[in-house]
Amino acid sequence: MSRTIEIPAADGTIDAQLLTPESATAPLPAVVLFTDIGGLRACYHDKARRIADNGYAVLMPNIYYRDATGPVVPAGASFRDPQVRTTLHEYAGRLTPEAQARDFAALLAAIEARPEFADGPLGVVGYCLTGAFALRMAAEHPDRVAAAAGFHSANLAKEDDADSLVKVVGNIRGRVYLGHADGDELLPPDQIARLDEALAGAGVHFTTELYRGAAHGFTARDAPSYDPTADELHHKRLAMLLEETL
Repeated sequence: MSRTIEIPAADGTIDAQLLTPESATAPLPAVVLFTDIGGLRACYHDKARRIADNGYAVLMPNIYYRDATGPVVPAGASFRDPQVRTTLHEYAGRLTPEAQARDFAALLAAIEARPEFADGPLGVVGYCLTGAFALRMAAEHPDRVAAAAGFHSANLAKEDDADSLVKVVGNIRGRVYLGHADGDELLPPDQIARLDEALAGAGVHFTTELYRGAAHGFTARDAPSYDPTADELHHKRLAMLLEETL
């Protein structure tokens, strides 16, 4: 089952999708799914549904609620269109670590308040832009987040980034899985190594996997870079992580 809910937040009202299995009769472990830079759309609804079908209550917020409600990419358009890309980069530019922190608090409050979600640990997963969101949420709420995953994540550990994740990942207590696209210009080998070093140095239980031959965006069914083999592997790895932690 899928429904739209509204979540009060410090910066406005977050419109979000809440998905549970059709046969759900009891509260279920919570999983927060952050979309890629393209925002809410069909291929991410499919991702959320697949997670929910494994026995979870999935909360998928509109990361751009400050600027728009629901899908932000017009029907028939895509991130590859210059005007769309400009708009999305503008919206994404407002998602600073401080803004993310306020949103994390609102999402956790909603999970605590709604009957669909079970008490206890939760999981979070992000893609592209939001792979960093998943790790940051795990670092800021280590007592709540038992599993954090990122796929074809972007700019996780830029050397000149004052807000780099390497400064906060040491707070993570849950398990981390990172599935990287091979040869991804948005996450080059030096960034992968820098983040791995920070995670290992902090004693975080983490796995890094390189999806050989896969391009950035390999899980996005509406993108030219979509790779069905890599996408299936991503679903398998995510399901295993959630099963073993939640």
